Amino acid sequence: LSNLHLKEEKTKPDANGAVVKADDNIEKTEDEEKEDRAAQSLLNKLIRSNLVDTTNQVEVLQRDPTSPLYSVKSFEELRLKPQLLQGVYAMGFNRPSKIQENALPMMLAEPPQNLIAQSQSGTGKTAAFVLAMLSRVEPGNKYPQCLCLSPTYELALQTGKVIEQMGKFYPELKLAYAVRGNKLERGQKISEQIVIGTPGTVLDWCSKLKFIDPKKIKVFVLDEADVMIATQGHQDQSIRIQRMLPRDCQMLLFSATFEDSVWKFAQKVVPDPNIIKLKREEETLDTIKQYYVLCNNRDEKFQALCNIYGAITIAQAMIFCHTRKTAGWLAAELSKEGHQVALLSGEMMVEQRAAVIERFREGKEKVLVTTNVCARGIDVEQVSVVINFDLPVDKDGNPDNETYLHRIGRTGRFGKRGLAINMVDSKHSMNILNRIQEHFNKKINKLDTDDLDEIEKITN
Repeated sequence: LSNLHLKEEKTKPDANGAVVKADDNIEKTEDEEKEDRAAQSLLNKLIRSNLVDTTNQVEVLQRDPTSPLYSVKSFEELRLKPQLLQGVYAMGFNRPSKIQENALPMMLAEPPQNLIAQSQSGTGKTAAFVLAMLSRVEPGNKYPQCLCLSPTYELALQTGKVIEQMGKFYPELKLAYAVRGNKLERGQKISEQIVIGTPGTVLDWCSKLKFIDPKKIKVFVLDEADVMIATQGHQDQSIRIQRMLPRDCQMLLFSATFEDSVWKFAQKVVPDPNIIKLKREEETLDTIKQYYVLCNNRDEKFQALCNIYGAITIAQAMIFCHTRKTAGWLAAELSKEGHQVALLSGEMMVEQRAAVIERFREGKEKVLVTTNVCARGIDVEQVSVVINFDLPVDKDGNPDNETYLHRIGRTGRFGKRGLAINMVDSKHSMNILNRIQEHFNKKINKLDTDDLDEIEKITN
């Protein structure tokens, strides 16, 4: 089942998350942004070989503040079925991650409790809700008991892999994919106990086609809610599915970000919840030296980059561009100059992007040229230089301070000194830079050629 219609789906992703192939000259459409959020999430899953050790503090808001707050330091304390504990250890989890310490006791409590949790990719959330689903299933009952919604076909497949891995010592548990292209005979009932799928198809299976009896669902998981609700239809479909479920069905919702729209949606879908939030990590720019270089046009920016590049070849650098077109041009120009450059671009398949990042991680290429969207959430420890070939701006042309912090925050990591260089080519971009300086209350110095010695010191 898991390989089902893979080729067909590749060319035309899930019904509501249609890919829009845009001309490179056109700025990103909203649909592309949505596609990118889902692609980014998938990319993070593909390139993460282990859990991220987050320094964020976990904040727990219990629906019943009088009940004691349980957290666990080992999987044994959860009193899991032996075959599930075996599955957890086989996956390489030795002890619960930060989010799992608090989330698992709530998810596995009796009577079941609802949960809204904020957790980034790599924090072990998929394993946590998969464990909750597998724990609630009655294997003797041959009908769907757990339902998990994912934003896209590919993300559903990734979650399915985790279910298969964790349940591999529990052979009587079966999994079905409710995704477009999985054609079943009308009137057929499904015997698999867990169904994972995209909102449109799951809704059809519950209402129109009646493959699933929603009244028998015990656990309903909404994964990646922020990516999901970026697609308008998904939001409505998810709410319609939730309304068919029994009152005592356990609702679990996960989202990497908690913007207002996600909150409003979560509160509609998850009644009376426990809430787990990550306190925002104060990313600091204290260990990062920031400079700007004054140029008159794109070619001058390229020239300046080549001059600086001579001083930074020892280090690994990430160079950010605003559009795919600029990124492609820059990578080609740098290659002509004989530099080893990797390009990360939006039209690449996610698997290709993962391969590029792996090569960069291994140091096969020293420079990674990328657009904003591709680089969200990618951690490469060796990066000590970030160059903003274009300054980060939002769709209204205002400074995007958060993206600036994300971009350059990748250098001063792990206690190392980092370097950020901003290319300024107009009065407008100087204005953007000044506003960024004001926002962070950090001076960004002009880079003169005399400072190249300083750069060498930082990067070597």
